[in-house]
Amino acid sequence: MQAWNTLKTTILLAALTGLLIVVGSALGGTGGMVIAFMLAAAMNLGAWWFSDKLALSMSGAKPVSESEQPELHQMVETLSARADIPKPAVYLIENDAPNAFATGRSPEKGAVAVTTGLLRLLDRDEVAGVIAHELAHIRHRDTLIASIVATIAGVITMLANMAQWALMFGGFGGSDDEDNGGSVFGSLIMIILAPIAALLIQLAISRSREYAADAGGAQILGDAQPLATALEKLETTSRQVPMQVNPATSHLYIVNPLHGGLAGLFSTHPSTQERVARLRAMTSLELAAA
Repeated sequence: MQAWNTLKTTILLAALTGLLIVVGSALGGTGGMVIAFMLAAAMNLGAWWFSDKLALSMSGAKPVSESEQPELHQMVETLSARADIPKPAVYLIENDAPNAFATGRSPEKGAVAVTTGLLRLLDRDEVAGVIAHELAHIRHRDTLIASIVATIAGVITMLANMAQWALMFGGFGGSDDEDNGGSVFGSLIMIILAPIAALLIQLAISRSREYAADAGGAQILGDAQPLATALEKLETTSRQVPMQVNPATSHLYIVNPLHGGLAGLFSTHPSTQERVARLRAMTSLELAAA
């Protein structure tokens, strides 16, 4: 299962890169593509470098000491050793909605944050399942993957915006022959569809990383059932006790804190039902693969 998730991410990244090449050639040319890539890379590099501080600040997470939460710290330390990564910083979010997330640009800079609602709702084994899932995100360097994806998707969107302005001020070639109408029509289609395609691929990669973190968390813990049960509880309760979060950070959480409207259509998370089914289907051989 882990190998398939990795392969799926690789294929989707290749598709996103291929889309960038096609869009760059069609809309911005080589020069436009290079400029857009440099701008998007600079912005996303900054976002990646400060992503942990931004995510923790926007969520209201506060560092919690070992004396305040000894059991939580001991759990994170034990599971980090199993995952073969440094123990991440531990944060607590004062919120009745049960949820958790991990951040950090590398395992050495990792941080895990859980809500007080999660600690009240779940039993010890289920909390361990959630922590293991978040440690898997850190071990897989999912923050780095998300930054790469965001950079490429950002370039495609920038190229589409550049093409939009180019069309408004004289088109791409400036010729008046009969073929120009078809060229402009094709460019309009590309401008509209390319960013949507990039977004959909970006969401698919995010969902794939959630499956990978579920499998990785189960392997770290050595048991898939606590995480499966925790996800069921979190999904049900999160709908009853909504969590107000910045949409830009919603993809970090173990279950989607946003529900209704376009949140489901453009969700960064796969369905909880499918995640639970995959966990319950994990074999002892897969659990031993960590």
